[in-house]
Amino acid sequence: MAPTLRDGDVVLALPGATVRPGELALVRWASRPAQLSVKRAALAFDDGWFAVGDAPEASTDSRTLGPAEALGPVRWRLWPRPGRLHAR
Repeated sequence: MAPTLRDGDVVLALPGATVRPGELALVRWASRPAQLSVKRAALAFDDGWFAVGDAPEASTDSRTLGPAEALGPVRWRLWPRPGRLHAR
């Protein structure tokens, strides 16, 4: 999720809260049920979200894995640069 997030960043997800288009979200794909990822929720469908990385050339996301289940929005980075994460 660079440049928004980097490896090792600690974020706060709000499981069960409403995810809005453009927000970062904690997601899971049906083809990788044990893996949780943070991606940008781009477009909602009946069967999930089209979720993408902020660096498309370096991201494995809905373009490869299909619709994602959005578990909740990620609105805050807690460490190392605390602050609110904004929607695009």
